[in-house]
Amino acid sequence: MFGTDMVKNRSVEMVEVGPRDGLQNESAIVSTADKAELIRRAIAYGARRIEVTSFVNPKKVPQLADAESLVAMLPERDDVTYIGLVLNRRGAERALATGRIDELGAVCVTSDSFGIRNQGQSSDESLAAAIGIVGLAKAAGRDGQITIATAFGCPFEGEVAIDRVVEMAKRAAEAEPREIALADTIGAGTPAEVAETVGRVRAAVGALPVRVHFHNTRGSGLANVWAAVNEGAATVDASLGGLGGCPFAPGAAGNVATEDVVYLLERSGVATGLDLPLAVEAAGWLGGVMARPLPAMVSRAPAFPG
Repeated sequence: MFGTDMVKNRSVEMVEVGPRDGLQNESAIVSTADKAELIRRAIAYGARRIEVTSFVNPKKVPQLADAESLVAMLPERDDVTYIGLVLNRRGAERALATGRIDELGAVCVTSDSFGIRNQGQSSDESLAAAIGIVGLAKAAGRDGQITIATAFGCPFEGEVAIDRVVEMAKRAAEAEPREIALADTIGAGTPAEVAETVGRVRAAVGALPVRVHFHNTRGSGLANVWAAVNEGAATVDASLGGLGGCPFAPGAAGNVATEDVVYLLERSGVATGLDLPLAVEAAGWLGGVMARPLPAMVSRAPAFPG
C-alpha cells in the first residue's frame, strides 16, 4: 500500500458499535431478531469485539429495552468479546447477571451539563461511577473499560480543555481498566486536536491502550481516525453503515462507518482484521432493515479495485 513508511501503527483493533450506538437513537424499533442478525454478520466480517447493547433505563432509550433478550441470543463464541455499555451500578449488575457479557463499558463525561442529562451525574460523579464499574467487572472475572465522553466538545458547554481530558484519563487509569477510550460524542473534533489529545493521553496513562470513538457530524470523522491512529491509538470504534447518535446530545450524527474506516486503513497499510466485501454486503442488508440509504460512503461506491 501507499505511504506505509509513514504509518506508526501497522494494525489496529476494531470495535463494532453498530448494535448499540448505531441503533440507540433510531426512532423506529429494530426487532431483536434483526439486532442478533447484525451481530452475526459482524462476526462474519471479522469483528471480534462488539458492543452489543446498553443496560440503561428502557424508558429513556426504548431501542435498547430488549438488552437481556438480545444477549440471550448471542452466538457462543470463545473468540468474540461481547461488550455491554453501562452507566451505573444497576446497569452493571444487569449486564453481569446475564452471564454472557464479557466486558463492561463504563462512561464518564467531561462536563457537568452533559453528565446530568446523559446519566444524572456530574462529571466527577460519572468518573467515580466508572471506576466503580471497572471494579465490579474485575470482581466478577470480567473486563472493564472506561470511555471519556465529550472529550472533544460538549453540546451544552462548548469547548473542552485538553488538560481536563488528560486529568480524567490519569484518574481513570488508576482503576486499571482494559483501556481508556476518548469519544467525540458530537463530532466536533479536528485532526490537530485529536492528535494532541491522543498523544498527551497516551503519555499520561503509560502502557494502557487508548481507544477512539468518533462521530462524523461535521465530516471530520475519518480524518480524526487517521490522526488518532498515527498518534498510536490501538483501537477504533466504528458502526456499520455509519449509523449512530446520542439521544442526549442534540445534533450528534452517526458514527464513522465501519466499511469507510476499513477502506481508509487497509488501503493505507494498517491492518484491521475485517473483511471489507463482507462488511459492504452486511451494510446493504442493514440498509434494507432500516428502509433507507445509510450514511456510509464506501458501501455506496463501486468496489475498488474492481
